[in-house]
Amino acid sequence: MKNKLAAGLLGIFLGDFGAHKFYLGKPKTGLLYLAFCWTAIPAILGFIEGVSYLLSSEENFQAKHGRRY
Repeated sequence: MKNKLAAGLLGIFLGDFGAHKFYLGKPKTGLLYLAFCWTAIPAILGFIEGVSYLLSSEENFQAKHGRRY
């Protein structure tokens, strides 16, 4: 079970390095963010994703990013 608060804060503060993607178990996307961290694009996307994680309901967040079998 992933914590939406942790994912949201990682997205807002460390989104330019893809930390939220690594936390959510998406290492390929995290590496893509890391590869382009010298641009502003991952930082903007990370901020937007972090806010969307925090604003989503717990049920929707877990359905999309929760534990996968």
